[in-house]
Amino acid sequence: MNDQIHFYEPRLGHGLPHDPFNAIVGPRPIGWISSHDAQGRLNLAPYSFFNGFNYMPPIIGFASVGAKDTLRNVQQTREFAWNLATRPLAEQMNQTCATVPPEVDEFALAGLTPAPSRVIAVPRVAESPVSLECRVTQVIQLQGADGSLVETWLTLGEVVAVHIDKRLLKAGVYDTAAARPILRGGGPAAYFEIDAAQRFSMHRPR
Repeated sequence: MNDQIHFYEPRLGHGLPHDPFNAIVGPRPIGWISSHDAQGRLNLAPYSFFNGFNYMPPIIGFASVGAKDTLRNVQQTREFAWNLATRPLAEQMNQTCATVPPEVDEFALAGLTPAPSRVIAVPRVAESPVSLECRVTQVIQLQGADGSLVETWLTLGEVVAVHIDKRLLKAGVYDTAAARPILRGGGPAAYFEIDAAQRFSMHRPR
């Protein structure tokens, strides 16, 4: 066995100060999800298990570890909005991580403005430069290789409307770095910001 390789089986524990899995699969985009329940009570929460999964129709998804307010809301209304978390909004995004009762409005808690969506009833974050309005397509409870159910649910949603601040469109092309998106890294508090210095180009072989 190579003594330069740290090996472990997750079911037996990693033997490290902090689980490295979240750091290895990362940095990860943040699913900053706005939703409301059947009574219209607003919720806003960030999810680090998030990504895009399909072009047409565009489908995004986020996983809720535990049955949290957002999961219950999307199961009730079948709608949610994704809002881009950026460096200028990092502190406010972090405030929406707070564990609070369902009746607490995280928009108000973080000093953010709910903006009306165009297609769905759920509002988006007015301060965010990009938002995606989504309708739920599937909610899937995850399971392990042995078939046992895991207390995590994956919500997939079709993007039915897109909002982009026009300053991020350069000659019609979306400028990822200009938006200053933040991503979740590993460890208890690690985040990363994308900027133009990290960009490189690579074309697919023909």
